[in-house]
Amino acid sequence: MDGVVEVRGGRVRGAERGGVWAFSGIPYGAPTGGERRWRPPAPPEPWAGIRECDRFGPAAPQSPGAMEQALGGTLEEYSEDCLNLNLWTPGLDGARRPVMVWVHGGSFMTGSGSGGLYRGGVLASEGDVVVVTINYRLGFLGFLAHPALDDPGQTWLDGAEWSGVGNWGLADQVAALAWVRDHIADFGGDPDNVTLFGESAGGMSVATLLAVPAAGGLFHRAIVESGPPYTCSPDLASDRAERLAAHLGVECTREALTKLPADVLVAAASALSDVAGESDSGLLVTPVVDGRFLPVPPIVAVASGSSAHVPLLIGTTRDESAFFVLGSPKLMSLDMEGLRHWMRRVDPDPEATDSVIAAVEAARAERGESVEPRDLWSAIATEVVFRVGTVRLADAHRAAAGTGVGTFCYLFTWESPAFGGVLGSCHALEIPFVFGTVKNPMVQGFSGGGDEALALSASMRQAWTSFARTGVPVCDLAGAGSQPWQQWEIDRRPTTVLGPWPGSDGLVHPVDAPRVVELVAVDAVVGAHPGHRYN
Repeated sequence: MDGVVEVRGGRVRGAERGGVWAFSGIPYGAPTGGERRWRPPAPPEPWAGIRECDRFGPAAPQSPGAMEQALGGTLEEYSEDCLNLNLWTPGLDGARRPVMVWVHGGSFMTGSGSGGLYRGGVLASEGDVVVVTINYRLGFLGFLAHPALDDPGQTWLDGAEWSGVGNWGLADQVAALAWVRDHIADFGGDPDNVTLFGESAGGMSVATLLAVPAAGGLFHRAIVESGPPYTCSPDLASDRAERLAAHLGVECTREALTKLPADVLVAAASALSDVAGESDSGLLVTPVVDGRFLPVPPIVAVASGSSAHVPLLIGTTRDESAFFVLGSPKLMSLDMEGLRHWMRRVDPDPEATDSVIAAVEAARAERGESVEPRDLWSAIATEVVFRVGTVRLADAHRAAAGTGVGTFCYLFTWESPAFGGVLGSCHALEIPFVFGTVKNPMVQGFSGGGDEALALSASMRQAWTSFARTGVPVCDLAGAGSQPWQQWEIDRRPTTVLGPWPGSDGLVHPVDAPRVVELVAVDAVVGAHPGHRYN
């Protein structure tokens, strides 16, 4: 076997490493610069001969974030020619294995499918699945939306007429899924059994694609890690586009904005970071509910049955927001008055927000956890930004899908040893456990290592790949042997806890309504403020 496969555009050759065939930097779309900027993805440009896919392709233009710089590996190139993907498969043999397509996170601003945490060899080999990681347009290049960018008459996927404005990065993800549909059988995968999974902005993307008609039928199971479906309105998106144009001193027109170099648009995102603070998600750009490509907010679509046929595995880490506290001197030194000031963004009623603070403080004190203002902020922000939206999406899916199509929830509680343990079970910590990259000594400074970490990673890989195979996660539950997870119920909230849990042995535990005091207290006030864009 020479490792050569025919795909749209030409022939590609991978490399066999440790019993897994790896292909890096396969184009699934044409360059997105010049006249293709802020237009739907086009088919890849053809090439002559055999393309050697032994190195990662360019990532989308960006300023790398802290996670990418610390753990993401070296990105050799940023370019608007970024629509490429990476693939790991146990065999080029027509075996029709389950396929797992990963959407990276990074606040829709940073990241790459070649990030060091996302190498798919272990998951592919041990789970007998095909793993695909993708790049897509980011930042203003991927999500800028304004009527000036509307361009009717364009065609894209399978020759269909394009309808929409903004969401260019989401359209890239759909194009990558179409590439998988068309080619994955030649890489040993099953195009009729594709699981879409992602974390943070990648998880938000997965949640949003549950509501995108163009993505219908391109994936068959969904895993949302720390990614409630934040979106914005066309008016809000247009306002941000006009602020961008004003900041750069140009007219808000396609012609003027297209002339700007990509690095100017990337730099402008940092200068406009204060705009991100106006949204409860803290995101500068998000998918936009344009009424066409994304007709309605994802949670509305899911509640209406848009994904009632798609099994869903969804969850968060216990201490999501601790990751963001560490990077902010202002949050590290937060006092109670500062906490109350921040809470006014959640609900302007001080009586309501004081009741949330009091409830969370009492629950943490009873468990012997820190009640310092910064830790209260982290706990409440975790619920506001991540868990409330996650639970609401699970509720909507369960109500629409019933028990015939599973809804499964998890809470990840393993703690990072980094920085003396202040991160707790922070944002992104579950990723190396899912991919098996916790085996990498370079990653273990963040993830922790040792027999327990490796055992938890093995259980999570088993759960994720069994879900990809059958739609039901299965793994060793509290030492009772391999068992299917309990399905989500709206009232009882059965959750699979991944990591330590008070009073329990082992590392995987079925628990009803974990940390319910924080969840209920915050859920009571979230939504009072119109900035909550996952409603």
